[in-house]
Amino acid sequence: MDFRAKREDFPTLRDENAPAYLDNACVTLRPDSVINAIHEYYTTGPGCGGRSVHRYGTKISQATSASRAKLGTFLNARSNNEVVFTRNATQSLNQVAHGMSWEKGDVVLTTDREHNSNLVPWLQLEQEQGIDHRVVASRPDNTFDLEAFEAACADAGSKLKMVSVSHVGNLDGICLPIKEVAKIAHDHGALICVDGAQSTPHMDVDVQDLDIDFMAFSIHKMCGPSGMGGLWGRYELLDNLRTIQAGGQTVQTSHYDSLEWAAPPARFEGGLGHFSGMMATGAAIDYLSALDMNAVQEQEIKLNRIMSKTVRGLDGVDIIGPEDAAQRGGICSILMHELPAHDIALLLDEAAGVMVRSGQHCVHSWFNNRGHLNGSLRASAYFYNTEEEAKLFADTFEEAVQAFS
Repeated sequence: MDFRAKREDFPTLRDENAPAYLDNACVTLRPDSVINAIHEYYTTGPGCGGRSVHRYGTKISQATSASRAKLGTFLNARSNNEVVFTRNATQSLNQVAHGMSWEKGDVVLTTDREHNSNLVPWLQLEQEQGIDHRVVASRPDNTFDLEAFEAACADAGSKLKMVSVSHVGNLDGICLPIKEVAKIAHDHGALICVDGAQSTPHMDVDVQDLDIDFMAFSIHKMCGPSGMGGLWGRYELLDNLRTIQAGGQTVQTSHYDSLEWAAPPARFEGGLGHFSGMMATGAAIDYLSALDMNAVQEQEIKLNRIMSKTVRGLDGVDIIGPEDAAQRGGICSILMHELPAHDIALLLDEAAGVMVRSGQHCVHSWFNNRGHLNGSLRASAYFYNTEEEAKLFADTFEEAVQAFS
């Protein structure tokens, strides 16, 4: 695909002085079609979907229903009713964790490199309800240890209730063998929940082929609007979840002393919806659906190889994860050791217009466990980034490291 031509679809990239935006693991840029969808809502029909039957309300009901259907097709859901609109992947993961029924001693397995959104809810349940949260250690290069995972499942035995793991790590870009993980989890009688925030924007994701039970994702990482995410779940599982946001249309009806819950997905979408965001979600999915996701992956790996080649030879820094960029997708996360990650990130922006992320990337547990309190500097590419931008980052980073060393 001609990804360079796609840059014309993004207002922030059309400027001749556009920055080299390499913070896509945090949030992606938005194309005109997404921005126009938001504008359309507020200027042509700012109604209340799912409630009012006047022309504004009907228009929004139809538009949001269409967006849900597009998401369902994108993920290969069996039914559009398996797709829940949320604010972000964090809310989606919390809906799964706090919507289930737990008994003291139930075991939940995660990896040692999870985003706080797939760690903190389980720690909270451990504190409040007595579940047993266990961590499966990765290999020294941060890749997933399937044998260690299988041993942890066997050790948990009949107490194993949930496996919750990231599909692709936001720390390092490493992709887990989800199909194999799902099979092992199911063989041990457990459910599997997948944090797909870093996979759904960058590769083909087929929830049926993966044979998983839940998947959380963030639309703001998929060329879509802020404040929008989603949860996919097998319908029979969603139908047995409690909502964590009760009220409004989450019920079919209510009395002073009783209620009747609505069926999914309405049960989980309490309160006035982010209607402009839902409409823009449909536009974002249309945009991504027109791309060859395999080519997107190849583009990101090509750019990562350019960045990694220079970084790998520098003193005082290390790339987190395997040496081969193909195993890290579009993420080049650089362990800073004694160098000031935030200062270098600021220097990159001010001196060369290169935008990256610095800090612990909401994976505090990984850094704290290893004593790397300075965190890392993370450059994350997307299809619209160019080889020139990757080289600019690498060269400017090299100069910054030398200046601070």
